[in-house]
Amino acid sequence: MKIGIIGGSGVGDPGLWDNVKKIKIHTPYGAPSDLITTGTFQGIDVVALPRHGTSHTIQPSHVNYRANIWAMKELGVTHIIAATACGSLREQIKPGDLVFIDQFIDRTTKREQSFYTGHVICHIPMAEPFCEKLRTLLCAAALQNNIPCHNKGTMVTIEGPRFSTKAESELFRSWKCDVINMSTVPEVVLAREAGICYASIAMATDYDCWKSDEEHVSIELILKTMADNAEKVKTLLRVVIPQVRDWECSCKEAVKTAII
Repeated sequence: MKIGIIGGSGVGDPGLWDNVKKIKIHTPYGAPSDLITTGTFQGIDVVALPRHGTSHTIQPSHVNYRANIWAMKELGVTHIIAATACGSLREQIKPGDLVFIDQFIDRTTKREQSFYTGHVICHIPMAEPFCEKLRTLLCAAALQNNIPCHNKGTMVTIEGPRFSTKAESELFRSWKCDVINMSTVPEVVLAREAGICYASIAMATDYDCWKSDEEHVSIELILKTMADNAEKVKTLLRVVIPQVRDWECSCKEAVKTAII
């Protein structure tokens, strides 16, 4: 069993782990976003990777998602906990809250979403895209530590790098989306193809641009809220990592019957 952490802004902080090393991985799909940090936490192997690079220099459309997930798989990762900033599309999801999303709607247009792009085709099932067991552990840990959270939600992933118009924000609300970001897809899809359990911690930083009586989303607002949220995520990692087990899970089995 080995736990992968994907995120940024202190989420993969080497100060959390023992026996820390930085390693370089090459994949059939090119280089991952950055050097990969390996280490241990209470004797459990951990692998951490900043999705947008250490200095956040890779825009969402240019993240090499296939290389990132392939590198995790090659290093033996069995479970991925991914952190992502997001905008809230619901009044009750306040900036600073965490959302353990259980569904997504894909509005990306430019990204490779499969490892199988030759003569072999993979129709991966995605009815339940996030690992329920891992998601349940994260939610329980948040409640135990009095971290404001929501135990489910639908993420709409847009291409970016621009933010939404008001019309788009209201459209996504009418679709019953709860939060919005630029990175969940195709990361979660590729993890399913790789047979890795994947759960996401969505960190609400703003109200996108739909809420007229609140400050609209901006980089300054995101960075300010992210600094506080990163500490909450670290708390969850410390609690959840020792509880993860190599359980039997449909996440690992789906690809076996998906390939033509």
